[in-house]
Amino acid sequence: MDVLGAALPAGALGAAGGGPGPLPAAAVVGAAWPLIAAVRGRYAAGRAGEGAAVLPVLRDWLAMLGLLAAVCVAMRLEVSAGAWLPALLPCLVLTAAHRRLAYRRTLALRRRARGLRRVLVVGERGAADGLTARMGARTDDEYVVVGGCVPGGFERPEDAADAEGTVDTATVLERAAELGADTVFVVPGRWTTAEGLRRLARALHDDGRSLAVVPGLVDVSRRRLRLTRAAGMTVLHVEPAPRRGLPVLLKRITDRVGALLLTAVLSPVLLGVAAAVRLSSPGPVIYRQLRVGQGRRPFPMWKFRTMVEAADRMRPALEAANEHDGAMFKIREDPRVTPLGRFLRRYSLDELPQLFNVLAGHMSLVGPRPPLPEEVERYDDTELRRLSVKPGITGLWQVSGRSDLSWDETVALDLRYVDNWSYAGDVGILARTFRAVVSARGAY
Repeated sequence: MDVLGAALPAGALGAAGGGPGPLPAAAVVGAAWPLIAAVRGRYAAGRAGEGAAVLPVLRDWLAMLGLLAAVCVAMRLEVSAGAWLPALLPCLVLTAAHRRLAYRRTLALRRRARGLRRVLVVGERGAADGLTARMGARTDDEYVVVGGCVPGGFERPEDAADAEGTVDTATVLERAAELGADTVFVVPGRWTTAEGLRRLARALHDDGRSLAVVPGLVDVSRRRLRLTRAAGMTVLHVEPAPRRGLPVLLKRITDRVGALLLTAVLSPVLLGVAAAVRLSSPGPVIYRQLRVGQGRRPFPMWKFRTMVEAADRMRPALEAANEHDGAMFKIREDPRVTPLGRFLRRYSLDELPQLFNVLAGHMSLVGPRPPLPEEVERYDDTELRRLSVKPGITGLWQVSGRSDLSWDETVALDLRYVDNWSYAGDVGILARTFRAVVSARGAY
């Protein structure tokens, strides 16, 4: 797919007289594209299930352009950039689409318990059981736990007994062979030693099995991890999410420019919704509500009014009907919401005035959900970390289920965003937002 998607358009342009002949053009471009992908490890085993992001493909494509430019300079070929750039776009589009399809197919196979790697967990009972439970709750990973091996003996995780001591290498190999495990996950504890892990790794590798050490980090993106060496040991550094520099500058520019462009493009929709709200029920068109932003600074958040007038004064009488846990207040069939308001909420049209909040610097296009002051008063120290970045019009909470999520799930998603923020991640969330809005899942 990669070779054909690159070679055929290049060969067609060469045949049309846009540079070298059709065969040389097809051969060079058709070889350059998979070469770049191979050098960057895109064809490595297991990469199909890692994700379907477009940005890695775009970076590969830009690297290919640089390689082709160097080839043209070295061979003294004169080519038209205006003609060749469109001819090279198909390989970018086809490869991105192919990897997306491969990713979705991989996930579908894993959910049917196919294409999985069988894992034997080695560790003390509490840690091993925690890891087993966490992995059992996921269906999108390539691993499935088939058994456990605890210090002092071995048994399945569900009926493991407390034991202390050291894990005998022969015992681990025997258990892995018995269960058909191709990978051993080691959860470090008091029983682990450098020499013991080295001996276990050698034995497993000689037996055709792999070893992985699970450090216990949760919700830390791979780009924040860095391996270094110290005194002969492998040290895992966890880098903080960027809070300054070029990525933050790009985010600010994207917020302002993006909000300005969206406001201009959607101005007919904004005017139409404003007129509909004015005519549908008495009350103001814009609902102004105090929210808490970055650094616990309050700001007025603007939305199209979706409730009857004086809805805030009706809330105390509805507290008992709250369907949401934690600090949030949500009712699926809220009697205060107008018929037009239900439609606006279903497709998130009520949130369009928040584009002006982004232009004013109160909010970002992407970020955590902006909380109410009374919600913040109930936050603990962990939940307060949500306020270390600007709140957003959209975010992980919106593309992952919105109001259908529990409070703990909402907080976990927001903290994952705060701790692992990246500009590329924002672009991905913006792309997923359109699908979430169209599906209207969790909107009420």
